[in-house]
Amino acid sequence: MPDSVVIIPTYNEKENIERMIRKVFSLPHDFHILIIDDGSPDGTPQIVKSLQAEYEGRLFMEERAGKQGLGTAYIHGFKWCITHHYDYIFEMDADFSHNPDDLLKLRQACIDGADAAIGSRYVTGVNVVNWPMSRVLMSYFASVYVRFITGMKVQDATAGFMCYKRKVLETVSLDKIKFVGYAFQIEMKYTTLKHGFKLVEVPIIFTDRTAGTSKMSTRIFREAFLGVIQMKINSIFRKYPEG
Repeated sequence: MPDSVVIIPTYNEKENIERMIRKVFSLPHDFHILIIDDGSPDGTPQIVKSLQAEYEGRLFMEERAGKQGLGTAYIHGFKWCITHHYDYIFEMDADFSHNPDDLLKLRQACIDGADAAIGSRYVTGVNVVNWPMSRVLMSYFASVYVRFITGMKVQDATAGFMCYKRKVLETVSLDKIKFVGYAFQIEMKYTTLKHGFKLVEVPIIFTDRTAGTSKMSTRIFREAFLGVIQMKINSIFRKYPEG
């Protein structure tokens, strides 16, 4: 049984999903893939199902009814992966903004001693391609803001390209993770650190999607901005057992 599984949440990713699946399976390490699809009406799940026969026992899909949020998709995926006893559990977008080749670097960081590895856009400067300057500034200063409020020494707190060792996800109380948008990524990193686990940032180059539609919205950004303060306050009254 392979030790690594890549969770890819999808909603209307028909332009990207087959290429992404084939790319991950072409890598020189044996990764499995778990697609979490939130009722895509564009045919994304049908494309995945057509590939499952070709990649039997390697490609899995969990279908959910309607858009329930990024955070709940990953929590669903984490629980599935824990049940299936994978050692290295990855988060990755379907749109090629995350380079699948970097999965190998994130896995190696965990082999080398990290409990969780972050594919970081900002640990060696600003490594973002094809974003308008307004989006770059918003993302960069969001991470600055998160560091200020939480005290985390993480340069890319909102990063969604991650590798977790299974013991992290078994220790963190997944049902207590409350954010559903991009604030979910902040909450997971913060909670991981509060449990005493080691986070390492691995430099990547982030390239904005060229196909499909971004899921970012003002509501998601607002959740992250206000939610970080509430998360910090709540943490004062919560105990975090060492992992």
